[in-house]
Amino acid sequence: MFNLDQWQEIFSTIRKNKLRTLLTAFSVVWGIFMLVLLQGAGNGLAEGVLYNFSDARNAVWMGGGTTSMAHEGYNAGRRIELTNEDLDLLDKHFPEIENISARHYINANVISYKNNYGDFGVFAIHTGHQVAEALELVEGRLLNEYDIQHYRKVAVIGTSMREQLFKEENPIGKYIKINNISFKIVGVFGDIHEGETSRAYIPISMAQKTFIAKNSIGFFTFTAGNANVEEINATVEKIRRMYAGKHHFSLDDQRAMWSHNALENFQQMQMVFKAINLFVLIIGIFTVIAGVVGVSNIMLIVVKERTKEIGVRKALGARPRSIIFLILQESVFITGIAGYIGLFLGVILLESINKVMPATEFFRNPGVNLKMAVFATLLIIIAGALAGFFPARKAAHIKPVVALRDE
Repeated sequence: MFNLDQWQEIFSTIRKNKLRTLLTAFSVVWGIFMLVLLQGAGNGLAEGVLYNFSDARNAVWMGGGTTSMAHEGYNAGRRIELTNEDLDLLDKHFPEIENISARHYINANVISYKNNYGDFGVFAIHTGHQVAEALELVEGRLLNEYDIQHYRKVAVIGTSMREQLFKEENPIGKYIKINNISFKIVGVFGDIHEGETSRAYIPISMAQKTFIAKNSIGFFTFTAGNANVEEINATVEKIRRMYAGKHHFSLDDQRAMWSHNALENFQQMQMVFKAINLFVLIIGIFTVIAGVVGVSNIMLIVVKERTKEIGVRKALGARPRSIIFLILQESVFITGIAGYIGLFLGVILLESINKVMPATEFFRNPGVNLKMAVFATLLIIIAGALAGFFPARKAAHIKPVVALRDE
């Protein structure tokens, strides 16, 4: 119930001790401000790094390496070459995986359009590779199965490649030359990594007839649906076992075939940033606790100064809980106002940083979410209650006779 007299008394006490109240409030302002700032900076760092995971998060990449162990009469140092037959085995024996695709780098010295030239990457792929790379279509279309099956001389190029070769001209339907062979542009794609837009993708079927050894696939990729990390790793191990038997290398030879599990890497990075955020949160909480201790000490001084007043109240019949509530009310009020000021200043600073500082690969969109704001609010209330509880309890246990004798 709202008690005007109690609030007037609280404001009167604050007016009489302006400097003390200001210093008390500052410790709480600083604690909440640092908590919000550190948490927001941690979120910005996590957003920046995780933003770089542009590929499909359930994608797996695998490829042949060089053996480091002698096995079944074969010497170490042997290169494991994968072919179309290896890719067909995946489709036959592993129905749980999707978007199976080869990827082979084409050694293209120069790519040209009319009088414009450039040195770009060219990759021969199946259509599933576009899913694993999570290509963002900007214009036209991506490669399709018809292109693969009919050995079509078509290409999908990145935005950087389009800008350098075509300037302001629409590239769709135009022809570029890759190693003096003409390819029709059917689409333009974008990617958050600018370096990956300086490349072109062409059908691997066409590339195997023109640029690379017949049936060679370089390495391959696939997506694993809704499988978790453990299930994906189990599938990868089964694939290694199948290829180990076919290509005669030891399962213990980790260099014979490499693999990259995008989901595992993504979750590992998430765990790292969860640990960082927890560390930052602990630091922030201890900073707030330091402010709360300051408030509690000040409230003890307040109780000491008002000992005689408290004695008079108790002599006139005031109950201990009313004394406790009065002290707690003043403590929560000071802590709450100071805490919200700290929260406001922290959010304003983070928003200013977000507007002034351009997003980078390692830091972007610093800020606090709704959960953090709710947590900070609860922390302010709890901190204020704790800061006033012990002084309030001490005040409630003061005996009227002793209080009235206090000088």
